[in-house]
Amino acid sequence: MAFWNYREELSRTDQIRRSYYELLRDELDHLLLQHALIDSYQNFAAHQIDFPFVEKRELKPRARIPDQEYESQNAFLVIFVEDILPAEHKKYIRFFDVNKTTKTNLMKFKTLELSRNFDRNWKYLESINFRNLIKLLLPVDYALLIQRDPSGIAKGRYSLSHFHVRIDWPIADAAEDLAQSLRYISKDLYEKGDKYAEDLQKKFFEFYGLPVMAGGRRTAAIVASQYMKKIPGITTVYAGSSEARSLIRISERGVSKAVLMRFPAGDIQQIIDSNGLTPRSFKKNYIVDSLKNEAVCIFQATYARTYHSRPPEDGKLREIKPDVNWLAVGEQHILPKPGVWKYPPLPINIIYT
Repeated sequence: MAFWNYREELSRTDQIRRSYYELLRDELDHLLLQHALIDSYQNFAAHQIDFPFVEKRELKPRARIPDQEYESQNAFLVIFVEDILPAEHKKYIRFFDVNKTTKTNLMKFKTLELSRNFDRNWKYLESINFRNLIKLLLPVDYALLIQRDPSGIAKGRYSLSHFHVRIDWPIADAAEDLAQSLRYISKDLYEKGDKYAEDLQKKFFEFYGLPVMAGGRRTAAIVASQYMKKIPGITTVYAGSSEARSLIRISERGVSKAVLMRFPAGDIQQIIDSNGLTPRSFKKNYIVDSLKNEAVCIFQATYARTYHSRPPEDGKLREIKPDVNWLAVGEQHILPKPGVWKYPPLPINIIYT
């Protein structure tokens, strides 16, 4: 049973809201791909540092990621909620009056180069200035929260309501919540002993495609994703990681990772031919940078849940098997550059080649 409703199960009002949310999410996908990948790539170039391209092996489920942080890589965390976060969740998701995106609060943050002519309408996703505001706030530590505006005139519009949002739900509680839903435990994380509880916490990280020792923002992202299952509607969490050099996206559809990848000239020709493109249209719409005999493109891996990471059909309790995979590589695509309208993602199979 899904924790969210499919569109056809919604009222007409909620169907329209879902459509609007998904439309805005498409825009946010492009904006954050630009910031996480292309802007980071340009940061490395500006500092005359070789870009640390992600290896194919790092995109396999259960892969280990080098634990080096890169200062030139843009890191951030964004939580985009379809509905409204009710006040009772402030215990674990820290969104208060002091971190609302008001001019007064933002001016208190000395690190922000905010002009005096800040207008509160900038925080709405359809505002022409929203892109500038979010790029200004993305480097701020912790998370940005985007949700439906609960107030008066703006009701139904989406706004960047809070910044500097801390996720304070313990990892053990998140793992327990997941394990209950997958029927590996009935009540308590430790009901089958310490070793079992440790295995469940490792599997919690694997469920979201992360190594157990993943850094702060990535861990906060998966804890937030699990917590948001308590909220009506769907939620999308984006994490830009300075270690994984990627944009991680977690939604009701599961987990995906987008990275910059080099493709040899021979591979590019094959991709062009198999998709019926011209070299000119491929270069214009897909190539981020051209290197010697190589092209840099955006590659996205989408992960599929295995039987062991889905609720059992009979609903009965089951035992965990630590050695079996909880994720498999689902789809692989070369993505068009952010802002490209007419060209689709191109299917490709490279992680295991």
